[in-house]
Amino acid sequence: MAITYDFDTPVDRRETGSVKWQLVRDGIDPESWHVGNDCFEPNGIIPMWVADMDFRCPDEIVNALVERARHGVFGYTLATDDYRAAVCDWMRRRQGWAARPKWIVPTPGIVPALHWLVRAFTKPGEQVLVQPPVYYPFFNAAKASDRPLARNPLVRDGDHYHMNYEELERIAADPQVTLAILSNPHNPVGRVWQPEELRRFGEICTRHGVLVVADEIHGDLVLPGHTFTPYASLGDNLAALSIICTAPSKTFNLAGLQTSNIFIPDETLRERFSAEVRANGIFDPNPFGMVACQTAYTHGEAWLDQLLTYIEGNVDFLVDTLARTVPEITVIRPEGTYLAWLDCRALGITRPALEKLFLHDARVFLDEGRMFGPEGDGFERINLACPRSVLAEALSRIAAAAH
Repeated sequence: MAITYDFDTPVDRRETGSVKWQLVRDGIDPESWHVGNDCFEPNGIIPMWVADMDFRCPDEIVNALVERARHGVFGYTLATDDYRAAVCDWMRRRQGWAARPKWIVPTPGIVPALHWLVRAFTKPGEQVLVQPPVYYPFFNAAKASDRPLARNPLVRDGDHYHMNYEELERIAADPQVTLAILSNPHNPVGRVWQPEELRRFGEICTRHGVLVVADEIHGDLVLPGHTFTPYASLGDNLAALSIICTAPSKTFNLAGLQTSNIFIPDETLRERFSAEVRANGIFDPNPFGMVACQTAYTHGEAWLDQLLTYIEGNVDFLVDTLARTVPEITVIRPEGTYLAWLDCRALGITRPALEKLFLHDARVFLDEGRMFGPEGDGFERINLACPRSVLAEALSRIAAAAH
């Protein structure tokens, strides 16, 4: 008998050290606003910012972790052959990509891996290509190694974003631009890039010798009606000059277990990156992260399918509710991720006033659009991975504050 998973019951994450909730409780107080409580308390703030979910991960993962804990020995750990096979089998089943186990370099997260990738594959003075508005740790990874950014902003056409290939060609032709970080699916605008879009991007980068680092952490979170295309699946020529960053953390809410899988088809690039990881003192993966990832990729499909249906329902609820109650806010409907990009410019207020409206008046904590680059001015990113009752309360507050 098929299991029905519960995404409606709120989970109290207080006192668990949750970044998403604890920062709210500790007080996000930029202008002495009273913001020290959370939504489980009267008039508390609802945190809908950082990209982790307020859903319990599948019981199959919880049970596997408990069983591993009962073993009682937590020594140095390897990524076993069974682990690598499970990861690659998931990529084959869910994404149609024939990745090889030997390509995997385990790391304790994609964000630290981005920093190591920039250091390993660029030299001082060389530039890192990004496509804003985009996940702001891309900027941080370049800045930490003092690498300038080469910006290739996305182009908005109505409620749809696309790449500017003519500008990409010009930027990639600069010999100082040696590495590009691709967000696939794109965070925050929610695009699930089509094969022809990725192929054109890849052909330009390959022609100019630009290494492509594809952040595909949201690759499993593709909403009904859309299909994810792994960048490296588009041919050996593109795969040879690419590094693919994956993790179970967004898909199954496992960020705290700090486990990611970096796929590097080219052996020389793989050895170079592995050396950089070791140079930063990283040698052995987290045993609980290994168990959680392998279990998720072996037994997590039914849970994920139900999650995606629920997220799609939250997207519909967001679009319908704002269209009715705050039509000045336009939702850029996501094709993937559990995040939505809100165009708030028609409210006609300044950026500080917009932040005050959400955080102080509505008491809803979103991610400010400008964090994703100046192209995000007047936008906000909202996290929809929460029970619908919580989303309904947040939208009710926003509507009241806007009017």
